[in-house]
Amino acid sequence: MAADALTIPLLSVNVSLAEPGIYKNKETRSGINKKPVSGPIALGPAGLAGDEQADLVNHGGPDKAVCVYSCVHYGHWERVLGKKLDYGAFGENFTVDRRIENEVCIGDVFRLGEVKLQVSQPRQPCWKLAMKWGLDELPSLVLQSGATGFYFRVLEPGAVSKGELVLIERPKDTATVAEANRILFIDKDDEEGIRRMLAIQALSEGWKERLRRRLEKRKAE
Repeated sequence: MAADALTIPLLSVNVSLAEPGIYKNKETRSGINKKPVSGPIALGPAGLAGDEQADLVNHGGPDKAVCVYSCVHYGHWERVLGKKLDYGAFGENFTVDRRIENEVCIGDVFRLGEVKLQVSQPRQPCWKLAMKWGLDELPSLVLQSGATGFYFRVLEPGAVSKGELVLIERPKDTATVAEANRILFIDKDDEEGIRRMLAIQALSEGWKERLRRRLEKRKAE
């Protein structure tokens, strides 16, 4: 794909502070209740100004600075949940308007105004999404659907607002977000696929570590 062949409309930039909640009768905190912001907002290596994650082990950090999700998927989830979804409904920082998982690749570099971003890994939905929408099986349903979204790391910081994400660079050896999801979550015994993913330099270290452990387990067996 030519570097100028893929543009992704960015419809909304969303943030939230961590808030208290209850899940399975336990008190917790989460920053999943993202709301749109108006006007430019600062984006640095750790994420957007005014955005917060309660669980810094599994959320946030340089490889997961920005969570991206497509509103193209909203219609399906509105039918599943029986509710209207607003921008930020899946806890995403960027709500985009394109079916992204089969088009976007690990390591893709996008320009958004003065900011440069790189795709680091797919998003793995967790129980906080279930808590938000009151459906325990929702994270599993998202994985099964393949409509996971993905994360950006920040290569060049700056201010961001609604506009267009423009692909400017793609690694020679890479894989789509959909293919990465398949290897990690579906075809877990695809050793060739695992090795192919590990060879992608831009893949987040967290995902690489999980894949290395899987290979080591297969060798031990």
